[in-house]
Amino acid sequence: MSGLFGHLSGALAGDDGAGEDGDDDGRGVEARREAALRHVSEILRLNGATDDEIERAIADGVLDLFVVDRMLIPSRRRYTRVEVAEITGIDLGTLEQFWRALGFPTVDNEDKTFTDLDLEALRTFQGMQALGAAKTDTALQLARVIGSSMARIAEAELVTSETASTDVDPILVADAFASVADVTLPAMARLLEFVWRRQMAATIQRSMLLRSHGVTPGESPVLAVGFADMVGFTLLSQHLSDQELAAVVRRFEELSHDIVVGHGGRVVKMIGDEVMFVIEDVAQAARIGLDLADAYADDELLSDVRVGLAAGPVLARDGDYYGPTVNLAHRIVNIGNPGTVLLSDEFHAALMEAAPEEFTGQPLRPRVLKDLGRVQLWWCGRPGEEADGSGAAADRRRNVRWERLSEVLRDLEELRGVGERLLTSNRSAAGAGAGAGAGASAGAQTNGGDAEGS
Repeated sequence: MSGLFGHLSGALAGDDGAGEDGDDDGRGVEARREAALRHVSEILRLNGATDDEIERAIADGVLDLFVVDRMLIPSRRRYTRVEVAEITGIDLGTLEQFWRALGFPTVDNEDKTFTDLDLEALRTFQGMQALGAAKTDTALQLARVIGSSMARIAEAELVTSETASTDVDPILVADAFASVADVTLPAMARLLEFVWRRQMAATIQRSMLLRSHGVTPGESPVLAVGFADMVGFTLLSQHLSDQELAAVVRRFEELSHDIVVGHGGRVVKMIGDEVMFVIEDVAQAARIGLDLADAYADDELLSDVRVGLAAGPVLARDGDYYGPTVNLAHRIVNIGNPGTVLLSDEFHAALMEAAPEEFTGQPLRPRVLKDLGRVQLWWCGRPGEEADGSGAAADRRRNVRWERLSEVLRDLEELRGVGERLLTSNRSAAGAGAGAGAGASAGAQTNGGDAEGS
């Protein structure tokens, strides 16, 4: 668990348990495990776990995960959903809607799944409704957004490769986490609250800016929408191990996020080999696109990207964006060549008006895009670059690609040489073996003849 106890797992993985005097008979480690187990068991019982549950977690080798689970939700699971409905006065149908909206599966009426924390959350919601701060339909939609976002955060916190490692002892990791949980868990909650407050403030500021420009609430804002797609990712992923693929995806996300946010844009979502971003300023959007193309061309781990940009009204909903402008940008990126940035006609017109000295655009032949019809597209570059691939930046990208290709060719040449040497060696061995076999056969016939003659 990278955020919660990954560093504890790493520290314990490097501890071989031997004392300073070199005693490696395991008695010191066993004593530590026994003390740790007593400590963890006591904490788990205080958090509502039964002895049977503790023993099962030990037997399954998941005591470290079990202690995190119980310390995250320290209240005893003591209520069925029927009992929750009776206590709160919320009907079962509404309760089920909220539970599913948060991303949790349906539970049976007899299962004691809910805790005092669940009751507290429901009472908070009831209080907000009483104040008129949350309508049921709006609250359900918000619950879906919160549930999916928190699920992603939780998945990011839990790193399977670390928690599944056999290099650490679950009992010792559980004890290490339990010892600091009173500090780390509230700290993580405060961090999430801080980020939420900051993001809310940023959203409010954007809304203020839109209203000051005459965009009324509910009206579709005009934004620049961009997609960047890593070329050849599907083929590449088929030839990489899980660790190598994770490194590629992590590097792709890191570069994309840094460049987009650095120019004032917002990363809407990342889907494997593709990133979607939005920004109000078309010039900044073009800078993002060209910087992405340059950055991936220079990166040794990643292949080139192609970028598609469009500008126009979009429908903003639940942190995502929809509409013809988004569809157009996505269609554009799918037809681009590696390392290129393509623009819609509307985007190009706005860009030439906003920053004609900084960018150059060349028309491409009109294309027929699925569900969108015939559209005019533009190649985007910096002064001195040409759509046919000439220019300093294009030359640099070609040089990088050529260097990579040269390295691959050298590796193939070395492998070919190794193969030829192996074949030559095998032929020589086979020839020597055949000669020796023939001699032995002749000798056997002669000897046989002599013996038979005798």
